[in-house]
Amino acid sequence: MSAFTIKDLENLSGIKAHTIRIWEQRYSFLKPHRSETNIRYYNSDEVKAILNVSLLNKYGYKISHICKMNEQEINEKILSLSQNQAQQERIVNEMIQHMVDLNLDSFEDTLDQYIHTKGIEKTITQIIFPFLERIGILWVTDHINPAQEHLVTNIIRQKLIVGIEGTDSRIAIDKTILLFLPEGEHHELGLLFMYYLLKSRGIKVLYLGANVPIKDIAYVVSLKSPIFLYSHLTAVAHNFNFERFLQQFHAKMPHAKLIVSGQLTQQYKKKIPANVSFKKSLNEVMEYIASL
Repeated sequence: MSAFTIKDLENLSGIKAHTIRIWEQRYSFLKPHRSETNIRYYNSDEVKAILNVSLLNKYGYKISHICKMNEQEINEKILSLSQNQAQQERIVNEMIQHMVDLNLDSFEDTLDQYIHTKGIEKTITQIIFPFLERIGILWVTDHINPAQEHLVTNIIRQKLIVGIEGTDSRIAIDKTILLFLPEGEHHELGLLFMYYLLKSRGIKVLYLGANVPIKDIAYVVSLKSPIFLYSHLTAVAHNFNFERFLQQFHAKMPHAKLIVSGQLTQQYKKKIPANVSFKKSLNEVMEYIASL
């Protein structure tokens, strides 16, 4: 059984922990459990409840009204939400619920249906990226079982690879970009997404993949001279030192330009080397790609 903290519920739902505690006291849809050491935790049923309630609450339903609905009524109200953003959030919530339950067939069906109706790029930007942002913090804190993480990310990885193989830009841009993840980082999905974006826009990609030693990166840079390098950091190993990596990169390749995106860029407060820049959101990444 999966066990989630109140901070996990906050990250997954967007509802502050303080508000969740108030809802627990006033309403009955959340029933936290206690461990043998008296630590409060929530199971997958509470995760599903908070996701559904927070979605309806965000789009106009009062919490006092929602708590009087039964499960069927809540599901019907969610399906009736007409705003595009609400529908996208509903699908992301479904994917989170399928992941928690390890309902892999439903997880993949949800992705396939969206790809069929919207295409791979909109699926990535509207569904996959928001999903990864919502659950990414759980990877960092080890509050998702590694089996859950590997199973769902491998499904997403397969969809991205199919999208990359199937894209064919009519425009050829004489620019080469090197994509890699440093040693200690194994989460490729953000990097594969960038691969798709660049290839679909006619830009040549050198894809080194995950967990690459810095000496190997420097070797390829010396031979191929890419216009810039790109890395997306999601949940690196605990012994990974971001500051040391940036310093080593600058020392080994002082004239190479590196762009980094991902969660670690939002937390980093120290000085960044002159040849490194951060893109702290998907919008910033998309705007940069459009400017190439």
